[in-house]
Amino acid sequence: MSDANSDDDWPPQIERRDFLFVSTGMMAAVGTAVAVWPFIDAMNPSADVQALATTEVDLEPIAAGQRITVIWRSQPVFIERRTPEQVAQAKADDDSPDLIDPATDASRVKSEEWLVVVGVCTHLGCVPLGQREGDERGEWGGWFCPCHGSHYDTSGRIRRGPAPRNLVVPPYELRDDGTVLIG
Repeated sequence: MSDANSDDDWPPQIERRDFLFVSTGMMAAVGTAVAVWPFIDAMNPSADVQALATTEVDLEPIAAGQRITVIWRSQPVFIERRTPEQVAQAKADDDSPDLIDPATDASRVKSEEWLVVVGVCTHLGCVPLGQREGDERGEWGGWFCPCHGSHYDTSGRIRRGPAPRNLVVPPYELRDDGTVLIG
C-alpha cells in the first residue's frame, strides 16, 4: 500500500524534462546577459569625459594675491592665493548683514590661504571680472559681473546684485605635494 507521505519517494526524482527546462532557462539568462552587456557598458563615460572629470593644478608658482583660471568640466574655476589681509577681511565679513547668501569664510575654504570657486555668476551664468590685473573687482575686492552688477567678496560670497547664491565651491582636495585636485 502506497502512502502519500511515504519516505520512499524522498528526495523527489528529477525527470529529464525538468533538467532540460532548468538548463534551457539558465542558458537563456546567460545569453541575455551576454547580449545586453555591450549596451550597458556603452552607458559608461568615455575616456575623454573621464579625463575632464578632474583637473590637477600645481599651486607652487602662484604668488600671494594672485588669481588663476583653470578649466574643469568646461567651466572656469578661479583659484586664488589669498593674502593675510584678504583672509582677515573675509573672516570679518562673516557676520555682515548684507550677505545675500550667508556663509562663513571657513565653510567655503579648506585652507585659509586658498580659495577655489567655479567662476560662473549664479544669476545668469556670466563669467565675472576680477581674475586679471586691472579688472573691475567690485566694492568688496572679489569679483564683479558687469552684465547685471553682481558683486562678490574675496570669499566668493554675493554681496550686491541680482545673483541669488554665492559662487559655487567645487569638490576639491588640497594635496601635500603642492597641488589641488578639482573634481
